[in-house]
Amino acid sequence: MNAETEKAYWHIRNGGDGFYEQKRGLIAVWGKEAVQFLDGMITNDVKTLADGQQMLAAFPNAQGRLLAVVRMLRQGEKFFIETEETTREKVFQTLFRFTFAGDFFAEDMSGHFECFEVFEKFPAKPQSRKVSELSGLVGGHIFHGRSSVEYFIPIDKAREFRSNLITAKAIKIDDELYETLRIASGIPKFGVDMDETTVVPELGLDGMISYDKGCYIGQEIIARIHFRGHVAKQLTGLTLSEFVETGTELKTADGKAAGRITSVTYSPSLEKTIALGFVRYDSLAKDTKLFAGETEATVVGLPFEI
Repeated sequence: MNAETEKAYWHIRNGGDGFYEQKRGLIAVWGKEAVQFLDGMITNDVKTLADGQQMLAAFPNAQGRLLAVVRMLRQGEKFFIETEETTREKVFQTLFRFTFAGDFFAEDMSGHFECFEVFEKFPAKPQSRKVSELSGLVGGHIFHGRSSVEYFIPIDKAREFRSNLITAKAIKIDDELYETLRIASGIPKFGVDMDETTVVPELGLDGMISYDKGCYIGQEIIARIHFRGHVAKQLTGLTLSEFVETGTELKTADGKAAGRITSVTYSPSLEKTIALGFVRYDSLAKDTKLFAGETEATVVGLPFEI
């Protein structure tokens, strides 16, 4: 991490604001049968989502494996689904094929908005009052994450919103710093920390799965894992004695396979290398010592306590 990026890190770590611009998918769904169809496709219970509220969910395939992690926001009779750019088309096509089956409509709105991810008072839960006021001036949709807030701002208002952020002394976050904040927050990235081989419960994301809402695609396998007691492995946080490459295998002290590192960065506040990785269930306990080659890895859980 260079000096300028580290300065920006401490600005945010000490209560300042920062924003990161990235492409994200935004899909609108509506229709009299929208709740029925959505409930049959995602892991969470759409019936419980009140106007103005949002929920975390996953789109699984029939084998309970991950297609995408999404957040869903209800605004009146419309549902807005946000997801990574990598999974946007997959989510849209999954939804669109059901528009021929009933009173159900889906539209990819991504091209009409720019996404600003704003970190405030990291790593505490963001209150986002100041920036929310700014977004209220230009319209858009707001999604709350674990340690940041995403603002989908109409294209024609994006320059104004960016200017308002800078006027409010929010700094622009570069790719390296964003990766550090993402990992420290315990946010998995599709194609890096998760993919279509990942069984949904292995992500360990709280509030993403409803186990009592009824049937949906992949529900039988996901429920079976839950009611048998635990997953075989789970994404967790680790601290490392030194930097290692992503993909490095984890082993126990006696040489048994224990998992794999998926994302690595350096945390200036912890003064340690931190990582995300999948760890086998019998090694998931906090403070468990593992090894990535000659490097010692300690299980600490998520999000990191910084």
